Amino acid sequence: MDFNVKKLASDAGVFFTRAVQYTEEKLGQAEKTELDAHLENLIARADCTKNWTDKIFRQTEVLLQPNPSARIEEFFYEKLDRKIPSRITNAELLGQYMQDAAKDFGPGTPYGSTLITVGEYQKRLGGAEREFLQTSAINFLTPLRNFLEGDWKTISKERRLLENRRLDLDVCKARLKKAKLAEAKAAAAPDFQETRPRNYVLSASASALWSEEVDKAEHELRVAQTEFDRQAEVTRLLLEGISSTHVNHLRCLHEFVEAQAAYYTQCHKHMQDLQKELSRFPNAFAVNASTSGVSTGPSPLSTATLPGASSPSRPPNPSNALEPSTLKIEEVKPPATGTRKAKVLYDYDAADTSELSLLADELITVYTVPGMDPDWLIGERGNQKGKVPVTYLELLS
Repeated sequence: MDFNVKKLASDAGVFFTRAVQYTEEKLGQAEKTELDAHLENLIARADCTKNWTDKIFRQTEVLLQPNPSARIEEFFYEKLDRKIPSRITNAELLGQYMQDAAKDFGPGTPYGSTLITVGEYQKRLGGAEREFLQTSAINFLTPLRNFLEGDWKTISKERRLLENRRLDLDVCKARLKKAKLAEAKAAAAPDFQETRPRNYVLSASASALWSEEVDKAEHELRVAQTEFDRQAEVTRLLLEGISSTHVNHLRCLHEFVEAQAAYYTQCHKHMQDLQKELSRFPNAFAVNASTSGVSTGPSPLSTATLPGASSPSRPPNPSNALEPSTLKIEEVKPPATGTRKAKVLYDYDAADTSELSLLADELITVYTVPGMDPDWLIGERGNQKGKVPVTYLELLS
């Protein structure tokens, strides 16, 4: 091990003089060389860029990966320069669970077949999400990280070096000032009445020594000024590069927005396709209800329940839904169990006296009876009773 005691002592001395100069500046006991206004503005702009870039980077990480444990794991993989393992998305996991459940419930049942369909589209949503995460990480997060861990570290290093050069310059200025004061004091004319001849020699010798000290301090000041100016120029060039950083981050921001827009467009298309798939089985829930004695409302994915959607077409006239010879509408009684509350989604005008007119947003009681058309239920509102179409209702309980 090459251990240079002289260099270590020299470095310690430089550090000590800088610390003294810095402390005296903070206490107002020493003069401080101020940077030019342009350089100060560049430094303030760079600090602002670093602070906001760091905040945007951290929050984007949270947006793309909300799980803090997963973020920590990815951080260690990056630091170890190892490939991050592929991780299944939540939507893909949900889709897999739905399809596994459908196998147990029976893929031939309405519920099972619907789970398979919805699970498949959940997997597609998860695939679109993974593609968005990968694109955003490459096109947006990576450039921000490169700036914070690369360019900014270089700028910070040069700024620290500039601060050290400034402290060295101020130390040289203070040393020269002290030397000149001592030289002036030594060169002052002695009092011939009170000063002994021996002191004339000592005074002349001290004056010569202080003159040499002034020359040495002036030389050190010139060297320190040159190093400070050179470092200030290097730092200024690096700080002016922040403008190029802004241009690069602007381009990355556009790419991030395009990736985000493409992701949401894919999600919207997948959901529209899923709605079309589910609309092919409009009676599945009603058929299931007719066997259990309890009716279910329209699927929440049906276009009939979407805000701003038009009311569904009138179902076929249920004139034969109940056999008149055996049962009349006014004779129908609600079952002991199986009645439910329903919210009316759209206005409905009764086609005849056997039907019940409906107003949007009102609540009614509904139930089914054996032999009834699965597209219809019996609805009650106060003393009024009649058949109501299932597609106009949303069951609440």
